Amino acid sequence: MKKLPARTLIATSVALAAALTLAGCGGSKSDSATAAKSCVDTSGDSVKLGFLNSTSGAMSISEQTVRDSLKLAAEEINADGGILGKKIVPVEEDGASDPAVFAEKIGKLLTSDCVAAVFGGWTSASRKAMLPVVEANNGLLFYPVQYEGLEASKNIYYTGATTNQQIIPAMDFLKSKGVKTLFLAGSDYVFPRTANKIIKQYAKELGIEIVGEEYVPLDKDDWSTQVAKIVKAKPDFVFNTINGSSNVGFIKAYYDQGLSPKTSPIISVSIAEEEAPAMGKNVTGQYAAWNYFQSVKSPTNDTFIKAFQAKYPGRPTSDPMEAAYTSLYLYKNIVEKAGSFDVDKVNAASGGVTFDAPEGTVTINGENHHIAKTALIGKINSDNQFDIVWSSGKPIEPDPFLKNYPWWDPSAS
Repeated sequence: MKKLPARTLIATSVALAAALTLAGCGGSKSDSATAAKSCVDTSGDSVKLGFLNSTSGAMSISEQTVRDSLKLAAEEINADGGILGKKIVPVEEDGASDPAVFAEKIGKLLTSDCVAAVFGGWTSASRKAMLPVVEANNGLLFYPVQYEGLEASKNIYYTGATTNQQIIPAMDFLKSKGVKTLFLAGSDYVFPRTANKIIKQYAKELGIEIVGEEYVPLDKDDWSTQVAKIVKAKPDFVFNTINGSSNVGFIKAYYDQGLSPKTSPIISVSIAEEEAPAMGKNVTGQYAAWNYFQSVKSPTNDTFIKAFQAKYPGRPTSDPMEAAYTSLYLYKNIVEKAGSFDVDKVNAASGGVTFDAPEGTVTINGENHHIAKTALIGKINSDNQFDIVWSSGKPIEPDPFLKNYPWWDPSAS
């Protein structure tokens, strides 16, 4: 096994300690933020906000898109008068696809740059590394990506899907397709491991057999051995929880070893419009579970796409970038409802705040800081866009700890 750098081990240990604190007795809402003195200065005509995304490393293929959408939202908000009349001044940092760097950089943003809030992160490892830092400094983090749930912090707003808004609907879709056997392929870190634990329990409830489960480290792209096991297992579907550029190696091995959407189709939770054409293979006919696709039909989405492509010609939109774009507007709306940038006042005002987002109207749950989201399944077409083939029909209330799912046992292996 590759030896991890010391700083990565330190960050992982800190994140694990935070995770254990959060997960006591099967998971509970965190309220451990201290009353850290804020250095945020909003006395002038501007407010500093941190944009913390990986623009280098294995996750840059995905996270740069989030950075771009944050810039678009900031420009739009500034053109419309800013937040409480103050123009946004972005302070940009590179998380370098390394949880330790994320922990270091969010500390810098909150205590040296004195930003009012931070927007970013992608992997759950990066979020868990940032969590104790943002709590200790009583800061705010807006996290834009679907994740494994089992977490809630008063210092984090989760604008991507939690498990009952993406993973569970994806399993319902597979059941509706008559799927009997499923193979699990994931990156070797917290999100895929936890998501697959949930998938396995729900699969048992649905009568779907798990015929294999394989993982490869996030920074590796050789999937040949693992895909050979998929070929042998002949599953009805492959559930893909791989993140970042490792998807390229997985897709290459999948097609090189003779698999196809006609034999064992893939349903992914991290391949979106930006990633699909970067896979190096024709992925037409494969599936993805998200809460937004560029193909969503609405005037609000049409306006978003037009604005994004005017700034970034030829680029598609996708779920994580839409969730990031939405997060900045939600922050604006909360601050303006609170009449203050003060973290405690922002949190007190957050419940019920809405935004007419490209995905549809979203609403913040003031108790767990997640948002209600509609679940969608898309099928990749020849233009690397997604034809929506299934929808939950209405927003699903967030249930990050799966309290309303009696089959879920967090203590099970």
